[in-house]
Amino acid sequence: MSARMQIRKNDLVKVIAGRDKGKQGKVLRTYPAEGRALVETVMMVKRHTRPNPQRQIKGGIAEHESPIQISNLMIVCPECGPSHTRRQAGAKGEPSQRVCKKCRRVLDK
Repeated sequence: MSARMQIRKNDLVKVIAGRDKGKQGKVLRTYPAEGRALVETVMMVKRHTRPNPQRQIKGGIAEHESPIQISNLMIVCPECGPSHTRRQAGAKGEPSQRVCKKCRRVLDK
């Protein structure tokens, strides 16, 4: 079980801890059950693949992203940079929205 995730697909995030600390990237996919997210060009791992002519697979070393823990990511606000978020209740009948804690800008489109 996981709490509601503050990070969603296509968000711009900054890594605040770990081996890729300081890097920024776009969220490609989220894994709410594990509390992880896949961020482009962050947590790159290498995979050795065998050539398979039947499937037209070339052999070699392939690099791809690996999921990173959500607690190591921070959303980047377009106005003030990396900041925490909070939820703000929407108008009547509308869902709540994510808001930057520094500048109070609504982050949901």
